[in-house]
Amino acid sequence: MFRPLSIAALVLALASPVLGEEMTTTGLHTAAASNDAAAISSLLAEGVAIDERDAMGRTALLVATHANNVEAAKALIEAGADVNAKDDISDSPYLYAGARGHLEILKLTLSHGADLRSTNRYGGTALIPAAERGHVETVRTLIEAGVDIDHVNNLGWTALLEAVILGDGGERHVEIVRLLVDAGADINLADREGVTALEHARNRGYAAIEAILLAAEGS
Repeated sequence: MFRPLSIAALVLALASPVLGEEMTTTGLHTAAASNDAAAISSLLAEGVAIDERDAMGRTALLVATHANNVEAAKALIEAGADVNAKDDISDSPYLYAGARGHLEILKLTLSHGADLRSTNRYGGTALIPAAERGHVETVRTLIEAGVDIDHVNNLGWTALLEAVILGDGGERHVEIVRLLVDAGADINLADREGVTALEHARNRGYAAIEAILLAAEGS
């Protein structure tokens, strides 16, 4: 006699590689990758472990965060998924959302226990890559959340230094430098060669950033 598959079994049967990555190991990961909040709820109701890892050490929440699948992430976070669970390369949902500017998911992680002191594989907080990549609202959100503005990563760089050294000097990075300075970033913290953010800005011809840092230096 024909027996219908459970939702969990059906999702597992349909599992496929996501964006060329290794095949996921649970239906929950597949549902997260396809932003299927209803399937996530059903799988969890059936007893699927919410923080089970795939072959790369990722939880379903991290898979959802990679794809910026807000509905899936919300369903998982509200059901108790660990927003700080790191994969094999030290990414967590909180850190990855911050680094990639996935603002809605970031805010969800912040309201559900994100560890502001956690660091990525480069020894940086979420603020540092957010500043580098020009994610203005993400930087603003992390500053307001209380992330250490002057944290130094393994390269010897703060968020301010990365915004200047790895930024493009354009409008977004100018605003990020302004946000960091207004929040009290130490403009005198230099890199390992003793070069400050002001000197880097001047050397790159970033006039608007230089002006902000000069004003802060004289205040």
